[in-house]
Amino acid sequence: MPKIDLKNNAESPIIKNEVEDGIHLLKSLNESNDIQTITHDIDSSYIQFHFCLKGSSKFLFNNGNYSFDIADDNSLLLYNPQTDLPLNLDLPSKSWVISLFISIKKFHSLFSQEADFIHFLTNDNRDKKYYDTKVTSPALSVVLNQMINFNINSSLEKLYLKGKIYELLSLYFNHGGEADIEQCPFLVDEQNVLKIRKAKDIIIANMTEPPSLQDLANDVDLNLKKLKTGFKQIYGDTVYSFLFDYKMEVARKLLETNKFNVNEVGLKVGYSTSSHFIAAFKKKYGTTPKKYVLALQS
Repeated sequence: MPKIDLKNNAESPIIKNEVEDGIHLLKSLNESNDIQTITHDIDSSYIQFHFCLKGSSKFLFNNGNYSFDIADDNSLLLYNPQTDLPLNLDLPSKSWVISLFISIKKFHSLFSQEADFIHFLTNDNRDKKYYDTKVTSPALSVVLNQMINFNINSSLEKLYLKGKIYELLSLYFNHGGEADIEQCPFLVDEQNVLKIRKAKDIIIANMTEPPSLQDLANDVDLNLKKLKTGFKQIYGDTVYSFLFDYKMEVARKLLETNKFNVNEVGLKVGYSTSSHFIAAFKKKYGTTPKKYVLALQS
């Protein structure tokens, strides 16, 4: 089996897990005040997924002559079966990155039935390089943060992370990409896509008092049906379900700062009463905000 040489050449906290044969997880959490450089030897038999959870990150290639800048809540996918892509990561102060390395053989075994759906698995493309960057959805962000913040017996840690990695991959490939665009003529029109993205920006900017669907459709100059269909195609969810996930993710991050009480966090994300916020948070995460904070502190 191919090996990944995980040599740590940085002083930033590094958490490494070989979750199972062919799947490796690397959590790079730089809480220092300095930029840290993290390098790892990774051969061409692996697919790489990098998720920036906080701050920013710079991936350097070809001896620093080429780079990818990945910002907070964005990701980078690297697939190149012809060339080794060793990791050379510059991680600024207060930045977090989760990296997932999956052998091509293991990846094919997981997605063999979806080869026509995933662009770089098709017979025409499987030997070609493929790089992609995308915004991390709220649902993905939840899973990524759960992979960092969890309280579970060490003997069950690998099983827990394995489940989260499979969930992460399912969500990552659930929607978006070339196949969806080809199947939905609406998304071929770049102006329609821009209008849907504008709609997303509007509801996020007004999350405490979001507009009605009809007002939102009017604001972006789309009819209501096209707004609903296009939003579902691009973001994989309805407008208000997407907004709910986003609000809960904002709330979770605010709670983790330990600067606001439950009522204050609820107000910041649009809940006039703490009871409604607590019920919404429990619906999303299966626990109350107070218990969530206590679990982090323990």
